[in-house]
Amino acid sequence: MNLRNQWPVLPVVAGLASGLLTGCGSGSGDSGGTGSSVVMGMSDDVLATDPASGYDPGSWLLFDNVFQSLLSFPKGATQPQPELAKECSFTDSRATVYKCELRDGLKFSNGDALTSKDVKFSFDRMLKINDSAGPAIMFPMLGSIGTPDAKTVVFHLKSSDATFPSKIASGAGSIVDHSQYDANGLRTDHQAVGSGPYKLDSFDKDKAVFSVNDNYQGTAKVKNSGVTLKFFHGDRTALKQALLDGKVDIAYRGLSASDIAGLDKQDGRKGVDVIEGTSAEVQHLVFNMKDPIAQKLGVRKAMAYLLDRDALMKNVYQGTATPLYSIIPAGIVGHNTAFFDTYGARPSQAKAAAALRADGITGKVKLTLWSTPSRYGPATDEELKAIAGQLNASGMFDADVKSVAFDQYEKDIAAGKYGVYVKGWVPDYPDADNFTAPFFGKGNVLDNNYRNNTITGSLIPSTAAQSDRAATDGDFGRLQNIVATELPVLPVWQAKQYAVVRDGVYGLEYCLDASTVFRFWELSKS
Repeated sequence: MNLRNQWPVLPVVAGLASGLLTGCGSGSGDSGGTGSSVVMGMSDDVLATDPASGYDPGSWLLFDNVFQSLLSFPKGATQPQPELAKECSFTDSRATVYKCELRDGLKFSNGDALTSKDVKFSFDRMLKINDSAGPAIMFPMLGSIGTPDAKTVVFHLKSSDATFPSKIASGAGSIVDHSQYDANGLRTDHQAVGSGPYKLDSFDKDKAVFSVNDNYQGTAKVKNSGVTLKFFHGDRTALKQALLDGKVDIAYRGLSASDIAGLDKQDGRKGVDVIEGTSAEVQHLVFNMKDPIAQKLGVRKAMAYLLDRDALMKNVYQGTATPLYSIIPAGIVGHNTAFFDTYGARPSQAKAAAALRADGITGKVKLTLWSTPSRYGPATDEELKAIAGQLNASGMFDADVKSVAFDQYEKDIAAGKYGVYVKGWVPDYPDADNFTAPFFGKGNVLDNNYRNNTITGSLIPSTAAQSDRAATDGDFGRLQNIVATELPVLPVWQAKQYAVVRDGVYGLEYCLDASTVFRFWELSKS
């Protein structure tokens, strides 16, 4: 995603199963809606209600509940299943033609029929608009879409992509009503018309209100009568207090590590419980390979040798994240420990000094680490200050930290103004491809001017074409070893995922997994 980024999660996630025939779906889900309504607070903003634009965690949370995709990820699973579709499969051995048959009698929340025309319209529209903050970047392989009849959709891919089913199962595959959306431009009225389990009743800067969609047909079984999502715009203190005061039932995304640790130690005595889930969210330091300082391999190697991840996990994240020594996180098929193997787990001043000397660097390296205050987690600024402290304590660096509001941060990165900066990543789909192709393939979303011909010309195409995802281990291992050697990025942590709930609120364990789908319909309140 434009980096869908954010925070905390446990290492899990099995790889995609090798078979890409997604099979027949179950019958329509029970729309339910008889339970109590639930109020959830989060510090993220929802940046878009139009799925052709949003590519951030808050927006995808909305998409996952208001819109449907042809496929979806069941709770706790990493292989997509039919959702709008009753059956999907590749029809050729090269994984370039993907066919889906839709369920019978599908409708949008406004009563309009949902047909193959809407599916084709949604993908064509997203690609045509090609919004810089949208998910079109995920579909460079998509050539054309055929609709032989009202219930059949055929995707013709320009290149083999065995991960295509997972991509269309994500928020990027959200289907919109062709009569309610402009084919040439984004919707700007903060309304949404989808076919998911919920309808968006209202949306403003403070909250979004969702009610149950009685026209929904799919796999979800709704266990509440609606959800209100309150936005705290990065104010962690206000979010925590709202939870303790009973003004929200759930606090999700944005509580600090110390808040989570403190509430967990209370063990329910304040009427709240900490729920820990799984995820594959990661964070990296990124090096601009054209920056006068960061382009020097000796500087990058010295930083890799000096980074003390364990200290960061203990002192900044208080155990709410784990050290990351790879591009592909633990639990994802293809993961290795290339950075651990190359640079070790413990800081080495001797090796850092040798790396600088080998590059002809003898004086202190003056360096700025660029941060943004909350986009990649509420402790990002504190973390980068701690990293600068580690570098400076070696006597080899004179590092400082500057933090910039996210909008300006993204513009400055695109303009090449930063040498070293932080980026976080919440996966679009739980496959190693999503931790490699966006970073090191064509259209590199990191904007760090890195390219390796072996990665782009061989390893990414070969892994994308492999339907047996377990068989990609060797190529993904080679890719990670190349990245560890050339150091365009330096992995820092893999998160754990948390929500804090008031007593009597249930279902959160089904909302916090590596698919990154937060399932409103699993929430209930007694």
